[in-house]
Amino acid sequence: MEEKNNNKFSIIVPTYNERLNIALLVYLVFKHLRDVDFEIIVVDDGSPDGTQEVVKQLQQLYGEDRILLRPRPRKLGLGTAYVHGLKHASGNFVVIMDADLSHHPKYLPSFIKKQLETGADMVTGTRYVKGGGVHGWNLMRKLTSRGANVLAHTLLWPGVSDLTGSFRLYRKSVLEDVISSCVSKGYVFQMEMIVRASRKGYHIEEVPITFVDRVFGSSKLGGSEIVEYLKGLAYLLVTT
Repeated sequence: MEEKNNNKFSIIVPTYNERLNIALLVYLVFKHLRDVDFEIIVVDDGSPDGTQEVVKQLQQLYGEDRILLRPRPRKLGLGTAYVHGLKHASGNFVVIMDADLSHHPKYLPSFIKKQLETGADMVTGTRYVKGGGVHGWNLMRKLTSRGANVLAHTLLWPGVSDLTGSFRLYRKSVLEDVISSCVSKGYVFQMEMIVRASRKGYHIEEVPITFVDRVFGSSKLGGSEIVEYLKGLAYLLVTT
């Protein structure tokens, strides 16, 4: 268990209009990672709702060494938000998760435990194994998501059950390597990341999670994202 004491986890959380969620997310991370060395890096894309002001208050409460605010002037995409956050990460492991509470911090200890037990380069949360699931989606959204995963599996054979999830733990060096070879934007980015990691031969493990539809605010997934997904799938089919 000596390795555990030496590990530091940088949790990168991209935000846009998450004023109502970010404080609860931070509280829950601290609650569930009591004996873990970590920092939370908030990459805010110029939210007009006061998200950054809330994060500054959290810095006063928890300390600027534990909560890092690294804003950008406007919405610049999910993939580049991780790249931006990675530049400021001091941990040897990096967690990426959503700010809207769809990824519950209670699963973080399971990610860390799985990595310690297996020596994995990457641990990803999955909705599609026993113990995992989705809460708050209607049947159409569930079918769309499941269909997207089945289609990607059939064409890409990535070796993991949940391609489009975005709750993951990486060795920092692995994330830096994989992210540098990705070209996709938005929601396709998550799928490309895991496919590239698999093709590069990195050791990937999964832990079951229940994805909960956002509590506050509106979902950012729309018809244009579905079109982008299909384009991205075609691109990965050709390039990997």
